[in-house]
Amino acid sequence: MSDVTPTHVLFTVPQWQTEAEIQLCEPATSHGVYVVTDRTCFHPVSHIWPDHPADKGTIALRDSCFDVAGCFTGAVDLATNTLRVGTDIPVKRDAPGWTFVVVHYIAEDVQWSKGDTVTLSVDKAYQQALSRGHSAGHLSSLALNKVLHSDYWRKDASRKDELGHYDFHSYAQQQSIVSEDKSTDTYRLGKTLRKRGLNTADMLANLVALTELINQQLETWRQSSAAVVMRREGTQLTDSRYWQCDLGEKEMIEIPCGGSHIQSLAEYSALYVQFEHVSDQELVMITHTKS
Repeated sequence: MSDVTPTHVLFTVPQWQTEAEIQLCEPATSHGVYVVTDRTCFHPVSHIWPDHPADKGTIALRDSCFDVAGCFTGAVDLATNTLRVGTDIPVKRDAPGWTFVVVHYIAEDVQWSKGDTVTLSVDKAYQQALSRGHSAGHLSSLALNKVLHSDYWRKDASRKDELGHYDFHSYAQQQSIVSEDKSTDTYRLGKTLRKRGLNTADMLANLVALTELINQQLETWRQSSAAVVMRREGTQLTDSRYWQCDLGEKEMIEIPCGGSHIQSLAEYSALYVQFEHVSDQELVMITHTKS
């Protein structure tokens, strides 16, 4: 029976360096090793919704220091002490007999042992740039929904967002990609969306005006300098986490989210969107930020 415990994650605090104890160090799939520690400040890429890239940084033991070449979600079968990584994970979170961990990949064959103490150091500037991009994506989706709500829906859509507006973003989103100071959302404008009541043709025809209204809303929110809080139901990787912000619209907004985020809208010096009209079936919204 394995004694590996769930990873205590620190990226929501946030904390960019920590000492940690090695729980597993074993050969990776091709070359190098996977290192699992009892705690980490690294945000791993999700194996289910990989929109937020893994953090970069280093892991050091005494005089040896290596780049963390990848950071993944892993799960350990406690009965056999078998580590499964990324898309090889065969179970859902909180499955009995499994524990979920953060896996640090080193592209060299180091010989470290269980119980060794290492120092984990995250690239702070890179993590913060991703955090700005991710929070910006939440804000722009809310602004988009708000601008579309009154004039572009001919039916009362059943799904509403956290501000009570028809949730175009949730209905239409096909892909989301977080990058440094940017969030890219791809929307599918198919028959199903039109049947739900969205006037897609009008939306596309008025895209320039919509962009201006969205950016006006984002600027109003940005100037509020509202705090952003990550509410955690626990410190483990699989514990639910929620993005919270009071935008002055109604009560506190709370969006389920496992990424890393800013701590205040004051961290933005600019926040705006642009659209790419790929086809009548596909629209891309790119949210840009500046610190």
